Amino acid sequence: MAPLDHTSDKSLLDANFEPGKKNFLHLTDKDGEQPQMLLEDSSAGEDSVHDRFIGPLPREGSVGSTSDYVSQSYSYSSILNKSETGYVGLVNQAMTCYLNSLLQTLFMTPEFRNALYKWEFEESEEDPVTSIPYQLQRLFVLLQTSKKRAIETTDVTRSFGWDSSEAWQQHDVQELCRVMFDALEQKWKQTEQADLINELYQGKLKDYVRCLECGYEGWRIDTYLDIPLVIRPYGSSQAFASVEEALHAFIQPEILDGPNQYFCERCKKKCDARKGLRFLHFPYLLTLQLKRFDFDYTTMHRIKLNDRMTFPEELDMSTFIDVEDEKSPQTESCTDSGAENEGSCHSDQMSNDFSNDDGVDEGICLETNSGTEKISKSGLEKNSLIYELFSVMVHSGSAAGGHYYACIKSFSDEQWYSFNDQHVSRITQEDIKKTHGGSSGSRGYYSSAFASSTNAYMLIYRLKDPARNAKFLEVDEYPEHIKNLVQKERELEEQEKRQREIERNTCKIKLFCLHPAKQVMMENKLEVHKDKTLKEAVEMAYKMMDLEEVIPLDCCRLVKYDEFHDYLERSYEGEEDTPMGLLLGGVKSTYMFDLLLETRKPDQVFQSYKPGEVMVKVHVVDLKAESVAAPITVRAYLNQTVTEFKQLISKAIHLPAETMRIVLERCYNDLRLLSVPSKTLKAEGFFRSNKVFVESSETLDYQMAFADSHLWKLLDRHANTIRLFVLLPEQSPGSYSKRTAYQKAGGDSGNVDDDCERVKGPVGSLKSVEAILEESTEKLKSLSLQQQQDGDNGDSSKSTETSDFENIESPLNERDSSASVDNRELEQHIQTSDPENFQSEERSDSDVNNDRSTSSVDSDILSSSHSSDTLCNADNAQIPLANGLDSHSITSSRRTKANEGKKETWDTAEEDSGTDSEYDESGKSRGEMQYMYFKAEPYAADEGSGEGHKWMMVHVDKRITLAAFKQHLEPFVGVLSSHFKVFRVYASNQEFESVRLNETLSSFSDDNKITIRLGRALKKGEYRVKVYQLLVNEQEPCKFLLDAVFAKGMTVRQSKEELIPQLREQCGLELSIDRFRLRKKTWKNPGTVFLDYHIYEEDINISSNWEVFLEVLDGVEKMKSMSQLAVLSRRWKPSEMKLDPFQEVVLESSSVDELREKLSEISGIPLEDIEFAKGRGTFPCDISVLDIHQDLDWNPKVSTLNVWPLYICDDGAVIFYRDKTEELMELTDEQRNELMKKESSRLQKTGHRVTYSPRKEKALKIYLDGAPNKDLTQD
Repeated sequence: MAPLDHTSDKSLLDANFEPGKKNFLHLTDKDGEQPQMLLEDSSAGEDSVHDRFIGPLPREGSVGSTSDYVSQSYSYSSILNKSETGYVGLVNQAMTCYLNSLLQTLFMTPEFRNALYKWEFEESEEDPVTSIPYQLQRLFVLLQTSKKRAIETTDVTRSFGWDSSEAWQQHDVQELCRVMFDALEQKWKQTEQADLINELYQGKLKDYVRCLECGYEGWRIDTYLDIPLVIRPYGSSQAFASVEEALHAFIQPEILDGPNQYFCERCKKKCDARKGLRFLHFPYLLTLQLKRFDFDYTTMHRIKLNDRMTFPEELDMSTFIDVEDEKSPQTESCTDSGAENEGSCHSDQMSNDFSNDDGVDEGICLETNSGTEKISKSGLEKNSLIYELFSVMVHSGSAAGGHYYACIKSFSDEQWYSFNDQHVSRITQEDIKKTHGGSSGSRGYYSSAFASSTNAYMLIYRLKDPARNAKFLEVDEYPEHIKNLVQKERELEEQEKRQREIERNTCKIKLFCLHPAKQVMMENKLEVHKDKTLKEAVEMAYKMMDLEEVIPLDCCRLVKYDEFHDYLERSYEGEEDTPMGLLLGGVKSTYMFDLLLETRKPDQVFQSYKPGEVMVKVHVVDLKAESVAAPITVRAYLNQTVTEFKQLISKAIHLPAETMRIVLERCYNDLRLLSVPSKTLKAEGFFRSNKVFVESSETLDYQMAFADSHLWKLLDRHANTIRLFVLLPEQSPGSYSKRTAYQKAGGDSGNVDDDCERVKGPVGSLKSVEAILEESTEKLKSLSLQQQQDGDNGDSSKSTETSDFENIESPLNERDSSASVDNRELEQHIQTSDPENFQSEERSDSDVNNDRSTSSVDSDILSSSHSSDTLCNADNAQIPLANGLDSHSITSSRRTKANEGKKETWDTAEEDSGTDSEYDESGKSRGEMQYMYFKAEPYAADEGSGEGHKWMMVHVDKRITLAAFKQHLEPFVGVLSSHFKVFRVYASNQEFESVRLNETLSSFSDDNKITIRLGRALKKGEYRVKVYQLLVNEQEPCKFLLDAVFAKGMTVRQSKEELIPQLREQCGLELSIDRFRLRKKTWKNPGTVFLDYHIYEEDINISSNWEVFLEVLDGVEKMKSMSQLAVLSRRWKPSEMKLDPFQEVVLESSSVDELREKLSEISGIPLEDIEFAKGRGTFPCDISVLDIHQDLDWNPKVSTLNVWPLYICDDGAVIFYRDKTEELMELTDEQRNELMKKESSRLQKTGHRVTYSPRKEKALKIYLDGAPNKDLTQD
């Protein structure tokens, strides 16, 4: 962009202005900055503007009081340009508004800023990154000289030793002030600024106690950096009206009488006394903290007091100083407790409620200074103690969180400004008055909940003393090191500005390139300056794609490309010297197109791509070989006819146009034969990028209708075939002996065994894949039909001891090199679903494969023949097994139903009953016969796939059902499809079981991976259930046992019978059916006890992914009825500081009296002395023995258990109880610390933690070495 010469006599036309069009001018000042618009009448509407601006501003440009905020058009440069106030804001990192407020206040304090500038950083002695004074110095220089609207504070917080997580921690601004001052004092030791904080901010007061009988007074001197003022006295309904009133209350003495009498050293007895504080010395900069945060003992939560408290612009402190105390002897014996008490005095009013939470004092450590200024009577003249307000730090929000900003008066122009993070604006004295706070009326002690939440929190006054009041240093007064720093920061900012300018003139666009050697499409982002030529951009793209060693530069060019449609829009012949900004249509944030770095071979010539052309990918089809060739690209015009298009293709692929058939694939599997010669390509539906199939042979297929032709079938198969990689299970001999669960329901297996022997054959003459496929498939079909017929006859007791396919070799153990690919193809009749046979909807119960509970041979395969008795009963009706129970199986409402004496009725939808079966109830194969494509061949997978595992590459029509797909896999797996499971492997290597047998493979895509695992696949109505053992008195009360299968219509007792042999074989548990129970499991919490007569999906809702607890009983089951309630009780013994083991209590009703009686029976505690409380959290409701006595809600005033605050409506609730007459053990500090360590270790192992506060806060810390202290005990 060339600047206009204002001295030139050229006309606008000569200066390249275009007539009749919009011409844009970019205005800048002499420094290249965008000028600011000056408001003509800044006083107009001032009040309304300030009303909008005084509160916290949540985001940029939402409200404001300057022209930048009310601008109708958003400008990126407005963020970068300085506010018209001349002051620079600070960027809020996340929750660092409290830090920004304090930093701006310190910056606007002349004495602090000047002293900071006088300090010189020695780089040889310290790392600048960790030097807090240096980073503050840099920040102040930027605040004073930067042309930005706001600057970052990350360098300052990094010098504090904070990481990014600290930016999300909100802290108290007064706490930050004390900790930062302490850190600065530590850094400034043995420098000129060593006593700066004390000189500016430290005052002194006397903490005294005076005997009212003899007049003896004991006292000591305390130092302070701020004065905390109570908003409202404890228990009072009235707040102090003003700061002056709060200051008077602060020094108001209290009388120690009655039990609080003071022991007088002179009287040698306890006497009435007066205790109080007296100010001895006020600092030059007086800091007042308004204690707006209090604690509500009714709700046990902190609250914020928003009551109105006024503060004057000028504060006379002479009325609060004690002149008589100057007569008190200031000797060495006088106690100066500044170092001991770390800057906080010994009055309860002076303590900070929040800094003591962690037992760590985070205040300022001040050493005794013998040179402390003494107070003389001449210095106590009234005029010498007039303070002027110059900073108000405002908090908006509640005790739980909020926003800080600062209102600061500049000593340069006496104007008030609002420093609200990055926003700086002028405000008035009226705006300051709005921060006084105020409520809507008297509503009791905590009425401030109804008041405005925006009010002053910290006030800073400066002593009016012309001799001491400083002005900000002028530029020519800067020390030399500050001048150097200013120059350095200015150069960095200019460099940043130039970089931003480059960024604003850089075109960023997606770049693609098909690698000429690897044939892989690569993607990158091309960033090129708008003034760079196309030739230069090609060279940049060439290097970016690393093609130097692959192809010469002159064999590359950039073309306009549409990656979404894979369409080459145009090429740029003859425009090598054209700027990229012009070619791409300017610098934009996003482009509607991409660029492709096209390559050619040295002996080839680039094709010209013209706008308006369409791209066509031509696939040549060979009917004899049944193959589809890779595409050849041609370009055509939409107004061309089909005949002209055939001629074009004929020249490209050298096939005769007379017998040519062209098929357009408009979208997925939408094949259209171009049969009208005179139609245009546009009329046929061609678009930017198109895909056609071309066949030109003189076969009879040419004369057939397209829908019946071989070409259509071949293209249809081509469009629907996907490639899958299948991992077969182990085929080692040892694994076959374990497959005892592959059992037929009956029938003669002799023929099958003979077939198996024939399949196996003699050693050394193994059959090929296609031979196994043909023979085994027929054999398996006959076997499955025979199995179903035998099942109809009710012969379900027979079972084979070994698999019928024990002797079938895996097809992947052999490779017949002579067998062609075509010979290994399989096209056969398969079963597809018949809609008429499906009366219910199906649903998926895909479970994540759990390696801890399953192996390659699933646990449910290893069950005894009792399983088949359950699956096929004497009535010839299959009981569908279920895959899980809902966590809402039997809810608390069951108690009400039981009390009403009504049988429970549960809404169980037929369509919500698990998975689909491969066969209908008659045992016949479903569906009609269709031809589907399936081809399998061995595949050499990557290393690490596992010993004994084989991979197989399968090409299959994705319209095939899962049931049919499994049948095709039977010969390769070696067992029936009902005895292996299919798991789909996702990108994260997570495996999900595919169980919806009548669904197609349409959700699969090319190169998806499948894992086959042995195990009985679920049928319709079956649910896989994870069984966990409940161990109430163990450290880990939840232990996984096994996977089981439950059935819709099965009773709980039947499922227990099913579990007994599995528990014996897999877990080594020998149980009788009446000595264990099943109960609901919700996370780790035990719930409803399932009674033996409950029926799944009638009394208990079941669903997928269900888990159940198995609980071993000590005696006979006591739970007999739904009206009973089983709770887990645990006795707390405060005199021993320990908890007894859990004991179950079975109640006949929800009566509290019955609970007390039962607890009295098992413990021997008198009924009237029983106190109980409900446990909190997840079972086993662990709690520290240091907390349990006072933290739980003991002895709630209720008569039934099912009301607030107990809400015990279901089994499994935890009840703690105690003897109210038992005294709590008194612990020494050593015993308490030891017990605390033991409890902390115990609770951490169980996933709980020791806590003494419902809201533990992270302490604010500044690390002087720039990194957190590794000593975790200090946290």
